[in-house]
Amino acid sequence: MSTETFQAMAQSVMDGEKEEAARLARQAVAEGIDPLVAIDQGFVAGMRYVGEQYTLGEMFLPDLVLAAEAMKAAIAELEPEMARRGTARQVLGTVVIGTVEGDIHDIGKTLVGTLLSANGFKVYDLGVNVPLQTFLDKALEVNADIIGLSTLLTTTMINQRKFVQALEAAGVRSRFKVLVGGAPVTRSWAAEIGADGYSEDASGAVQAAIQLMQGG
Repeated sequence: MSTETFQAMAQSVMDGEKEEAARLARQAVAEGIDPLVAIDQGFVAGMRYVGEQYTLGEMFLPDLVLAAEAMKAAIAELEPEMARRGTARQVLGTVVIGTVEGDIHDIGKTLVGTLLSANGFKVYDLGVNVPLQTFLDKALEVNADIIGLSTLLTTTMINQRKFVQALEAAGVRSRFKVLVGGAPVTRSWAAEIGADGYSEDASGAVQAAIQLMQGG
């Protein structure tokens, strides 16, 4: 496959063009291109660029959402071929995420999950209004590396602290990295409650998760 085609794949994600991304993915399968190569050299490059531009303030939340949807569309087309070949993307880590109990805000958390998946993480999204015990049960079940807790309300922030305390009480604090986020959450709050990582936006959450997996 030509360099131009890989560039077109990246561009389809940068432009948030779901149909074009899916078409290029089908083309890669038809041409016998390794799906992992198409993902890593094509579509991921576009996703990475959008994330960088978002961080710089050159692209905005709608751009990030559209790019993530285009990335998902491409991967959906490539997954059957990966299964047929018996190959799989290298999984950077396993993440359990959700919005804490008492909070039903969904958009930011869902975007974080989508971006983590697009960047190579295996994600279990528990949804909203999630009891703290459910986070722990799922993390133990899937042997998660990272547990991400989102909240948009100052009144439910306390549940992030309670969850870290619950991990300590259960004697499993060292097994998981805890990543917290949401509009009222700050770096100082994350440090105060003993969380391992913090991000103020979805793009930053991906970088924070990668750093946690690298021991940062």
